[in-house]
Amino acid sequence: MNSTISEEEPIENAPAPESESVAEKTDAPSDPVSALQQEVARWKDLALRGQAELDNFRKRMTREKADAIKFGNAALLEDLFPIIDNFRFGLDAARQESESSIVFQGMSMVMKQLTDFLANQGVTEFGEPGEVFDPNLHEAVQLEFSNTRADGQILTTLRRGYRLQDRVLRAANVVVSKGPAPAAETTEAQAQG
Repeated sequence: MNSTISEEEPIENAPAPESESVAEKTDAPSDPVSALQQEVARWKDLALRGQAELDNFRKRMTREKADAIKFGNAALLEDLFPIIDNFRFGLDAARQESESSIVFQGMSMVMKQLTDFLANQGVTEFGEPGEVFDPNLHEAVQLEFSNTRADGQILTTLRRGYRLQDRVLRAANVVVSKGPAPAAETTEAQAQG
């Protein structure tokens, strides 16, 4: 058998001659004006999308810059809070010794300067006794019965909370009231005491 193909034998699997027109392959309109109008519309759409993306980028950068300026001091302030806590402990100790002492008066002036500084930076304190407990602002360290505070109110502040503008920098550690003690527990406590 001869391995060459003669001209008389049909070639199977050979590609069919191209009979489709170029216009059918590209699904483009045969009218060149319509094709150009579609191309113009496509480029206009791309330009509008690019402009919208650029506008969104500018707005996001402006917002991020404002937040960076607004909250740029947050880390510094957070490092300052434990120092203020310790200063308050010293102030309370000086108060117990004597409120008329020079040490207490000097520490009171420094404390006022610190609170004024925090206020100028946009920092507010929260977590005072009597406030209603809010899990977004407070950490409940303990629950206690109380005849003086309603259920859910703060009895004691162990560590003050701080907020910079609308952002909580540190939650307050508080003791929360469970309301008045039930009658059975009240009589048992009185009998033991």
